[in-house]
Amino acid sequence: MLIDRADGRPWDAQIAYKLIYPLRNTFVTPNYLTSLRLLCGIFAGFFFALGEYKYSNIGAFCFVLSNFLDHADGELARLKNQMSSKGHIYDLMSDAIVNILLFLGLGIGLMQTNLGTYASVMGIIAGASVAAIFYMRNDIEKNIGKKNARQPYKSGIEAEDVLYILPVITYFQLDYYFMLAAAIGAPMYCVYVIKDYLRLKN
Repeated sequence: MLIDRADGRPWDAQIAYKLIYPLRNTFVTPNYLTSLRLLCGIFAGFFFALGEYKYSNIGAFCFVLSNFLDHADGELARLKNQMSSKGHIYDLMSDAIVNILLFLGLGIGLMQTNLGTYASVMGIIAGASVAAIFYMRNDIEKNIGKKNARQPYKSGIEAEDVLYILPVITYFQLDYYFMLAAAIGAPMYCVYVIKDYLRLKN
């Protein structure tokens, strides 16, 4: 499968486009894919919350699939010319719910480690930071323009694409360190987005 380096879309969006292209003349709608993305994300949070190695790996797989489907629904909407404000809001809400559940699930699952209840607190901090980031990006996109709401992006890779390595993290049982990094990194990135949000609003 060839990826167009000149294409301005992220690499995973380009791959998603090629995979869902055969669905353009079927009954499948973008909202079907968004719902499947949301369902996979809910399962991911649930499996992570169980706190066992095998379930964490299943959760990581569910999350990666969910993350990939996040691009597939948008690509199908453009292919079928079925873009709508309601569909966009549904997509954004699904994004926020899936990412929040990821960190909450991780935090609950890691309560069995020496982090104890601190793990759930860290999950809440990371999840709340992600929720705030999604809110501000949505507000920027709605009131200022989609271009201004775009994530840090380079060579076809967006900031959130780092989450595609989640199966590697769970396989090598690095969930503990990932949670620590998220509890520190998510609030720091949230502060960056807040500064950008206030700058653009003014």
